[in-house]
Amino acid sequence: MTGHGGRRTQAERDAITVETGYALLSAAFAAALVLGAVAGPAWLFELPDAVEVSLFRAGLVLATALFAVRTVAVLVRFRRAAQPSQPGRTSPDS
Repeated sequence: MTGHGGRRTQAERDAITVETGYALLSAAFAAALVLGAVAGPAWLFELPDAVEVSLFRAGLVLATALFAVRTVAVLVRFRRAAQPSQPGRTSPDS
């Protein structure tokens, strides 16, 4: 977090913890929605076995991929936002 190679402050560590929690929870929520949308019909309706298995597998694959992509996207966005645009400057007025 710090550009000068020093230790992170408590506020920076707290921000990382909160952002990681947000990334994981929002990714889990999005993955659950996708799994429910794709595999939901297999749970609600009487479908042929091959269709049910296909929907479950497709839902699991999509949910897993979405979880990974969402988590990485949130954490990368946080890392980029934490870096100052002009190293050495502490505020826009300086």
